[in-house]
Amino acid sequence: MTKKSATGLDPDTVVRAALELLDDKGADAVSVRGVADRLGVRMNTVLWHAKTKARLLELMADAIVAGATVEDLPGPWRDRVRELAHRYRRALLARRDGARIVAGTYAAEPATLRFADTMVGALLDAGFPARQAVWVCWTIVYFVLGLTQEEQAVPEALGEDFARVLASGEYPSLALAREHFEDGSFDERFDHGLSLVLRGLAPQGEDGV
Repeated sequence: MTKKSATGLDPDTVVRAALELLDDKGADAVSVRGVADRLGVRMNTVLWHAKTKARLLELMADAIVAGATVEDLPGPWRDRVRELAHRYRRALLARRDGARIVAGTYAAEPATLRFADTMVGALLDAGFPARQAVWVCWTIVYFVLGLTQEEQAVPEALGEDFARVLASGEYPSLALAREHFEDGSFDERFDHGLSLVLRGLAPQGEDGV
């Protein structure tokens, strides 16, 4: 049963308000006081449902990950894992600073556990030993979180400072490859990196991709 306070608020309402605050002002603005102000209640009312800011962030993270649905997945394991990674990234991008919120939490909550269970399950079905399945899941999640955090934080261009530093001649390899630092969209970078990860995977008894 959903726990309600004397004001009639429930945890879902508190989390929705926190996510709206996140979308409006970014991760740095998220606080128990900020959520209370948004709801027009006292801080103690918010704390009735989320005992600490850390707990509030866990609930927010799980709500973000809930956007990565686990239904109607492809059959082949690589296609299944690839699709899960894409859905995870889309869920993070759906919220301002979504990757930053999720990366900073360790939420043992339903949506987060369901997503991890589905990805690990796909790897187990493929024949990976349990330890390897977990580590592959971690590798993919870390890759998605890291790239998406950069995507959500990066300026539109690297700018004149980058060009000026490279013009000094101190970083010849970077200068040689300079054009490629702004070459390609994050979608392309994501697909490239994910393909590299998946290409290097083979369960016992399978000869690579």
